[in-house]
Amino acid sequence: MGSLKKFLEKNIVPIFILIFICLIIPISKLTPQYLIQEMILRLDRNLFLVLSLLIPIIAGMGLNFGIVLGAMAGQIALIFITEWRIVEYQGVFLAMILSTPIAMALGYFSGNVLNKAKGKEMITSMILGLFMNGVYQLVVLYGMGSIIKISNPKLILSRGSGIRNAIDLQGIRRGLDGLLEIDIFGQKIPAATFIIVIILCLFIVWFRKTKLGQDMRAVGQSIEIARASGINVDRTRVLAIVISTVLAGFGQIIYLQNIGTMNTYNSHEQIGMFSIAALLIGGASAVKASIPNAITGIILFHTMFIISPVAGKELMGSAQIGEYFRVFVSYGIIALVLVMHEWRREKEKRAKQKDDFSKCEGESI
Repeated sequence: MGSLKKFLEKNIVPIFILIFICLIIPISKLTPQYLIQEMILRLDRNLFLVLSLLIPIIAGMGLNFGIVLGAMAGQIALIFITEWRIVEYQGVFLAMILSTPIAMALGYFSGNVLNKAKGKEMITSMILGLFMNGVYQLVVLYGMGSIIKISNPKLILSRGSGIRNAIDLQGIRRGLDGLLEIDIFGQKIPAATFIIVIILCLFIVWFRKTKLGQDMRAVGQSIEIARASGINVDRTRVLAIVISTVLAGFGQIIYLQNIGTMNTYNSHEQIGMFSIAALLIGGASAVKASIPNAITGIILFHTMFIISPVAGKELMGSAQIGEYFRVFVSYGIIALVLVMHEWRREKEKRAKQKDDFSKCEGESI
């Protein structure tokens, strides 16, 4: 009975979402074939981005809302490869290469800022993302065309500076997905993208076993003990954020090459929020997350995203109600999980204090 209660407490969010999905799938009247194809598409688009959140969690820095900085780096790289008219998978890989130094610089800046706000990394990374969004828009809206030469008329505004609001990425659309596509029972699977995601998963598993990975785990468990063991805590935390930011840049490029269109000023804004919501729905917390959490979370979160507007339309005659509901749920789940995490941590702390007090009493007797 105790183990069942513990399991329910730990997985209350994914269980709740699964029950909700099971209830509204019949109402939506969507076919299994359609849902499976959509899930393959959503995993293809979002899994790399969600996995980029795992490294900072290992280092005890919580949920990195600052992955939007990596998304900005990826989008700047996509602007350059569109300007140079480099297409297909060559354009995708070149964009990844170009985004890397930009993401590293942004990650280094972000990591140093977060080191000044130990214990408040999540809210700090969120505010930092909003601040850097202003800098990004300043560069893209005023710097490109006037300081940074952009001559492609499909990119530049008629005034001669500033990038257009929407960029057609037709040249690299599905450049990676179409590189190796497999048809299984009528379902198209972008094998090349999933191979890259599998490589990232293997990298994360391997990375946890390295010296740096073990240092990050030690820092995540206790900064004081890690520092006493001779670990350079600040450097380790900065490296965690740099790796996460670079991976987020790659993830944003994979995401946008699948869509084929980039909203220059808005595409990156919700990346952090929705990626974190998906990870939390998968059963992760601010201190513990795994690859299965990421996969499960994307499946549950995006299944809810797909079926709720359709179910809302079937029930109320308006898809807008379902749209409002899924936005409410995405933000509400983040708040719920963080509150539950804090409650669970306080509960564990009280239990530990009680055990320590009992031991002290036993020793005194």
